[in-house]
Amino acid sequence: MSLNKAPKNHVFYRNQNWSYPKIERGEGIYLIDEKGKKYIDGCSGSAVANIGHGNKEIAEFTKNHMERIAFTHLSRWTVDSIEKCAEKVVQWAPGDLNHVYFVSGGSESTETAIKLARQYFIERDGNTTTKWKVISKWNSFHGNTMGALSMTGITGRRKIYDPMLISFPKIPQFYHYRNPWDCKTLEETSIRAAEALEAEILRHGPHNIAAFITEPVIGSAAPGVHPDKIYFEMVRKICDKYDVLLIVDEVMAGFGRTGKKFAVEHFSVVPDIITCAKGMSCGYTPIGAAVVTDEIFNTIMVEGSGHFIHGHTYAGNPLSCGIASKVIEIIEREGYVKNAENQGEYLMDKLQKLYDYDIVGDIRGKGLMIGIEFVKDKEAKKPFEISIELKNKITVNCLDAGLVVYPGGGSVDGVRGDHILIAPPINITKEEVDLLFDALDTGIKKTCEQVR
Repeated sequence: MSLNKAPKNHVFYRNQNWSYPKIERGEGIYLIDEKGKKYIDGCSGSAVANIGHGNKEIAEFTKNHMERIAFTHLSRWTVDSIEKCAEKVVQWAPGDLNHVYFVSGGSESTETAIKLARQYFIERDGNTTTKWKVISKWNSFHGNTMGALSMTGITGRRKIYDPMLISFPKIPQFYHYRNPWDCKTLEETSIRAAEALEAEILRHGPHNIAAFITEPVIGSAAPGVHPDKIYFEMVRKICDKYDVLLIVDEVMAGFGRTGKKFAVEHFSVVPDIITCAKGMSCGYTPIGAAVVTDEIFNTIMVEGSGHFIHGHTYAGNPLSCGIASKVIEIIEREGYVKNAENQGEYLMDKLQKLYDYDIVGDIRGKGLMIGIEFVKDKEAKKPFEISIELKNKITVNCLDAGLVVYPGGGSVDGVRGDHILIAPPINITKEEVDLLFDALDTGIKKTCEQVR
């Protein structure tokens, strides 16, 4: 039965069991509610508001652009801002990822990627090709639309929609803390996770596999989890060997969050497709993209039919592209990618003190994309029971302390397992990191007192 805590108005809120404090405005790393209370946005919403709130330069740019042109349809027109944004994204992308298909968000970007993969093989090999399956992973999240959810490996999000989803193959994640092979090192876990991909390709037959999708640093499904560099070295070779496209989902990790322009740079590998959104515009407008190699673009658009059978009303929206281009310009000019690396290292060092709490099981991440996993028993890595609602307690206690964190669950078995994502704006200062840590420490301490 619903608790009916949500405000009584005409909004269909996401969770009727949450009370929804009303935010009046945002300033820098802070959100300020209607009562004047300030909260450090310690998760940038959902790793979105990467340069903080209330940027006046972007506001002025948006006003001017909107007065000039706000909407055109990409099926008939081009605009300078669309072309400029694509050029900027390509400059950031590794290798020959030289072509950008704009959409409105993360779910659309991953769905675009699998459509591109399917059409690539149709254009290259003809209508009789059997390559259509996409291998993804458990403990992964790729979006909430039906195609994206089919790739998502969080059972709690999939369960009621299972009859409507595509049964894409799933393999284990490079989740060292809970790896199924009893590996003792991250390198061992990474090797076994890569070997699982090859085994799954062979099980289904390479002639049936079109693509493999993976996050470089895991977001909401197991925050902060990442592999050893050998993982992507092996995966790239496996995909090449069996003629499988490698899709790297950077919707949450991209555009500076991990201390690199794209998180895949940590692993020195060039994928065939990168999907991105969130930090691309830092929340100042909805936008996402699939970025593809010359090979994919040329096969479909130059040597093939020349028509990608896909589209959205706001794909290539000139206003959104203009805003995203301005955001990326600011990130470059202000050196925020390097700041994410530096402040991420500083924060990670401070976070080690949290291991003193009995409920803190694992802390992991890169840059300012950090996950903390909570357990009832450290030695056995035993999770709390659902009835304890630990992630909710952490969330509320941190809010009381003036900090917003991003809670999640189900990382152990699809149901149990509590964690939070710490992903503050990448322009956060050292002094602000200290404030974030103090509030987090207060929230976790209070939670310990409630469950012990």
